[in-house]
Amino acid sequence: MIDQQLLTYLEEFISDERKQRFLEILEKRTKYITVAIEDVFQMHNTSAVIRSCEIFGVQEAHVIEGRNEKILDKNIALGAEKWVDVISYDNSKSCIDALRKDGYKIIATTPHTDDCLLPDFEIEGKTALFFGTERDGLSKTVLDEADGFLKIGMHGFTESLNISVSAAIILQDLTTKLKKTNLDWGLTSDEKLKKRLDWTKKTIKSIDDILTRYNEQM
Repeated sequence: MIDQQLLTYLEEFISDERKQRFLEILEKRTKYITVAIEDVFQMHNTSAVIRSCEIFGVQEAHVIEGRNEKILDKNIALGAEKWVDVISYDNSKSCIDALRKDGYKIIATTPHTDDCLLPDFEIEGKTALFFGTERDGLSKTVLDEADGFLKIGMHGFTESLNISVSAAIILQDLTTKLKKTNLDWGLTSDEKLKKRLDWTKKTIKSIDDILTRYNEQM
């Protein structure tokens, strides 16, 4: 449960403009669509996908680091990792199981015999978009477990896009579609409060000292 008293106290240390900005952004945030990035070799590609999540209002990103453990490249993410919840997994199966338990359909972004072109893709429930490695694409585990397959139509000689470009194109398209539907795609009231507290803490300098003073007063 969110400590409303703590949030009220901490908001005294940030500007009214920043508080209003948090409220405006949270109204457009969603967990209805999420992204899973599987063992991407290039660190800057993972970071760029996280940045696209933040730009298009996707609140959670899931990073599978079975073979290629790394940290986000903050020069590419440009602070996006502060505003997006990044959840890490050791393997693809554990990620899929966690998402399924939370009600997500697993959608593999890859050419496939049963694939769907992006303009024809319909959002019919909570959707987890899986993106694979630059060299090999998605693993057999993801392909075998997928509930559907999605691809971007291409009309040139090149047969694939960089993962970060693919993610940006797909997220822009699907988040735009989502917000035109009657689906309950927004964050809950509790989720918004939780993020307000989280973002407020991340905004305040010397937050540890301020929290210590607050706890001493309680």
